[in-house]
Amino acid sequence: MGRFRDVLAAPGLSAIAEVKRRSPSAGDLRPGADPGRLSAQFASAGAAAVSILVDERFGGSLADLRAARSASFIPLLAKGFFREEAQLDQLKEAGADAVLLLLRDLDGNRPAAMLSRAEELGLDALVEAHDADEVKRAVELGADVIGINARDLGTFEVDRRAALDLVAAAPRDRVIVAESGIAARAHGAAAELAGADAILVGSALMLAPDPAEKLRELLSRPLVKVCGLTREEDVAVAAESGADLAGFVLARESPRRAPSVLPVPDTMLSVAVYVGERGDAPSDLDQLYARENGHRARDGVLLRGQEQVAKVVDRSWQREDPGHIERARTAEGRIVLAGGLSPENVREAIETVRPWAVDASSSLEIEPGIKDHERVRAFAEAAR
Repeated sequence: MGRFRDVLAAPGLSAIAEVKRRSPSAGDLRPGADPGRLSAQFASAGAAAVSILVDERFGGSLADLRAARSASFIPLLAKGFFREEAQLDQLKEAGADAVLLLLRDLDGNRPAAMLSRAEELGLDALVEAHDADEVKRAVELGADVIGINARDLGTFEVDRRAALDLVAAAPRDRVIVAESGIAARAHGAAAELAGADAILVGSALMLAPDPAEKLRELLSRPLVKVCGLTREEDVAVAAESGADLAGFVLARESPRRAPSVLPVPDTMLSVAVYVGERGDAPSDLDQLYARENGHRARDGVLLRGQEQVAKVVDRSWQREDPGHIERARTAEGRIVLAGGLSPENVREAIETVRPWAVDASSSLEIEPGIKDHERVRAFAEAAR
């Protein structure tokens, strides 16, 4: 078993799966949750670590931590409202590998004292921040692992966009964990692209019929992008099919040019696709190609703000491209595989390339810009 910090810092997006029976904002979630059984299931489903609520307000106790320790060999994070060093000694004895320290609850020299005691005990600390000032405090304290919580603990409201901005601004030499409000693959992907090393997921798992299967879903790759969308009804079908990214082509030469970036449901990210010059249409991400000989270049980039977050490996404009899959297979970094993908060939392409996302457009159409709903569904199913 690795250290809590180290398993979160591994390549790709890691997950801390949380066991909690209830929450102050949502009430009962899973009153009969068995922390030992769930911890073992989460470990098998790909969790890097498991979080155990030990506070009675969440239906938890130290006995839950002990049960999880006896059933699981991955790192355990003890969550509660800890203010005294003696509490850390109890958590260590009960089997914790890491503890949550809420900066909002710790004044004066308390954070430094708690961090010091945790280090003496061999416990890692997840130092949680809710705003830019708290992130700065965490950095100044020397926290290795910083959690950025999208939930306002006063109102219990989730502002995922504000939290993602904090994630993006956090120093990259720390392990950053995005917390709260993560219930779909697109939410985890948005955190990953903003710079998070890991996500902490609780309520979405506890409310799922099969918590471990829900965790597998959130961590599974590749993401599915349906591009060339021009109609709201086609966006709706893509979302219902389980697509994670909705692409809207805004390049003037495209026969499937969209009138705008259409609204997408909360379970999807919108992608504005440009050729040559980047526009300013409101979207979660931009996909940009250079313009060559009046058409788009072969490959593009995926952008979050001004930062390139993935490479798009595509085919040449309306040409055969025999080396397309091989170029994608040998490319480094986060890869979006596009160009010629269909329900019939996407599974083989995934197994060959192992991309971060797959992108289809023309193969899913009745005519340019008009989607064939059955083929959209078949593509999403094949890609999963």
